Amino acid sequence: MSTPTNTISRTRARLLAAVASVAIAGAIGFGAVTTGTAPVLADAVRVQAPQVPSFADVVDKVSPAVVSVQVKAKIQPASDNGGDDMFQGGPGFDQLPDNSPLKRFFREFRGDGDQGGRWQQHRSDRPERPRPVAQGSGFFISEDGYLVTNNHVVEGGSAFTVVMDNGDELDAKLIGTDPRTDLAVLKVDDSRKFTYVDFADDSKVRVGDWVVAVGNPFGLGGTVTSGIVSARGRDIGAGPYDDFLQIDAAVNRGNSGGPAFNLSGEVVGINTAIFSPSGGNVGIAFAIPASTAKQVVQTLMKDGSVSRGWLGVEIQPVNKDIADSIGLQDAKGAIVSQAQEGSPALKAGIKAGDVITAVDGKEVDSPRELARAVGAIQPGKSVEVTVWRGGKSETLNLELGTLPSPDKQASNDQDKQQQAEPSSLADLGLTVTPSEDGKGLVVTDVDPDSDAADRGIQAGDVIVSINSRDVKGAKDVTTAMSDAEKAGRKAVLIQITRDDNSRFVALPIGRG
Repeated sequence: MSTPTNTISRTRARLLAAVASVAIAGAIGFGAVTTGTAPVLADAVRVQAPQVPSFADVVDKVSPAVVSVQVKAKIQPASDNGGDDMFQGGPGFDQLPDNSPLKRFFREFRGDGDQGGRWQQHRSDRPERPRPVAQGSGFFISEDGYLVTNNHVVEGGSAFTVVMDNGDELDAKLIGTDPRTDLAVLKVDDSRKFTYVDFADDSKVRVGDWVVAVGNPFGLGGTVTSGIVSARGRDIGAGPYDDFLQIDAAVNRGNSGGPAFNLSGEVVGINTAIFSPSGGNVGIAFAIPASTAKQVVQTLMKDGSVSRGWLGVEIQPVNKDIADSIGLQDAKGAIVSQAQEGSPALKAGIKAGDVITAVDGKEVDSPRELARAVGAIQPGKSVEVTVWRGGKSETLNLELGTLPSPDKQASNDQDKQQQAEPSSLADLGLTVTPSEDGKGLVVTDVDPDSDAADRGIQAGDVIVSINSRDVKGAKDVTTAMSDAEKAGRKAVLIQITRDDNSRFVALPIGRG
């Protein structure tokens, strides 16, 4: 059966129209959205990464307890009769001609004329007013307004103001300070109840734990930085009680006295110092541990000062050479270089050359541990001190005194001169001569290639003892060396003094 021609033509036309429509739609759809359909877009990039804990919750809770501490001091107005020579007519003033404008100016300026006299009277009547001298940080430790800061922040101040997180300014009074641990306590008397924070148990603090420092760097007000505990037990040479936490949170000038918190909002340390060759933050800051601060602060709140036990000895570390020279098995303890006059140690018979190894049965490994152990004991208490003396251990009983304040610690002045024929101690690399007072040998020369030179002995040092025996002449040294050699020891222990300071040096026998 045949198909009519016009029917075939219509079918062909429809097919061509459909193909054209698809082609046009495809072309339009390549660069635009077809009518009546939603756009199809790719998903935004998202990375599933471990989330760092936020400190915001901690900061919200602790910030009201942290304050800025502003310190003022009374500064005496400049004297009307003192000061720079320029204003007083210094050297060369009288050589100026009488009609010189410069001489006339100076004469009037210092008050020789009526106008200068009136100006001078006005200055002398000016009242003494406190002026800003320092600022730092602090934090409340009680609801009734006790707060902690650094001693070096408040030192020398006569008026104290704390600026709170909300901007309130309140006067504070100084309750007490402890320069040896650089701590101070202030008190704000106000009817309000203050937000306060607690000290943490810093024995549980580990290197790598998070810390959040809140303070007042450069006077900017409440600033928060974060980091980790970088190290424990740092000794930075600030004093015998150094035991700092090292943290890498950004701490700068003005952060002093501010707290370092753990993630529970407890104070693990008090920011007190930074290591900074440039004066700015380099990521090494030191904080007083909470355990030290808590003990000192409680005492300051109660008594206003801290009393510590006092043994009264000058000490130095025991190194391997010293330990070998005295027959001590381990290089531990603190060797006594001098027992101070009138001290409990001297009264109990402790003398130079003794090595203190324990206090009340608790071993001490270093001079720092000894200082901390004795300082933690109340003055007047009887203690047992174990010493290594003459190749054996002995125990002495004594009653601790009260540690004198730094400005009351006495020092002895002794002039050491020598006028005698020098003699040689070639085995030790030394040339010596008897001291003028007959006590010891004065070193006049040191062989630069000797062990003595390597250990820092210098001309002018005085050898006062060897192996705990007093030295009066070179023969005493050679005899002690011979005895030590017979006893199988490889070194002798020499006590030397320099500029009124005493120390021990172990020198190998038979090596120049």
